[in-house]
Amino acid sequence: PMGSERMEMRKRQMSTTLETPGAAQAQHSTGNRGSNACCFCWCCCCSCSCLTVRNQDEERARRTSHELQAEGIPNCEESPAPTLEEVNAWAQSFDKLMLTPAGRNAFREFLRTEFSEENMLFWMACEELKQESNKSVIEEKARLIYEDYISILSPKEVSLDSRVREVINRNMLEPSQHTFDDAQLQIYTLMHRDSYPRFMNSAIYKDLLRSLSEKSIEA
Repeated sequence: PMGSERMEMRKRQMSTTLETPGAAQAQHSTGNRGSNACCFCWCCCCSCSCLTVRNQDEERARRTSHELQAEGIPNCEESPAPTLEEVNAWAQSFDKLMLTPAGRNAFREFLRTEFSEENMLFWMACEELKQESNKSVIEEKARLIYEDYISILSPKEVSLDSRVREVINRNMLEPSQHTFDDAQLQIYTLMHRDSYPRFMNSAIYKDLLRSLSEKSIEA
């Protein structure tokens, strides 16, 4: 009997916890209109949680498109699989790592694990900007790069000192292929000194090196 009373009290406590105003409202809405009813609710659409989620999804989709416009690159550069000689060369210098698409892809994968992929994306966007010759295209790409990687409002803002930021702000008055040269060099140096040593000791690099070594022995 005592055990049954405890069980009943526990059930009532759980029921009380679950029956919050929000849950009750959602349950009432579901009963009247179906599981997606709130999507068609005219009276509460401003505070509707599903619309909030949908708006967030749409914003992410727009953000992805915007990023690709700014970078002008696919998610990963197209490149043949690296050879054992190439992967060994990456350990010789950061310059050799950054020289090949396969090296940049591997390093970029590592940066993603450290939540600093924006450094590589910014560097690559600057490289592409240097290849442009059309003035209007240069201005548009420079603006997008600024919004994506320089603006303090951007979630992908790269770390630059005040001197470089001042140079960029002056250069943006008349954007050119070299508007971000100082900033690109600073980020390149940051990746070299800070991220590159960790990449060489990472599982991503070691696993790739071991895999290619094993294939070489088998061949």
